[in-house]
Amino acid sequence: MSISIPKLVEKARGDLASLTGLELGSTLATVKDQKGWRVKVEMVEKKSLPDSMDILATYEVLMDDEGNVLEFRRAGMRKRIDTVSPEEE
Repeated sequence: MSISIPKLVEKARGDLASLTGLELGSTLATVKDQKGWRVKVEMVEKKSLPDSMDILATYEVLMDDEGNVLEFRRAGMRKRIDTVSPEEE
């Protein structure tokens, strides 16, 4: 039985927080492909003063239809003040 997208995202965010120990940010994307569900979440890699200089990392987690983590990786990093991430350029 498949998990709903809101439950999948909630589980992905919780699992990423547990796996990385980082503070959660925004959910950027949720996509289904042939390998499973890919959820991209932005997380605070390093707090700074002022907050605009925080280092944010984009993490991608691959999950199966039941919401089990198959793999995860850091896909990129940027300063909070930068409105476009290097992956988008």
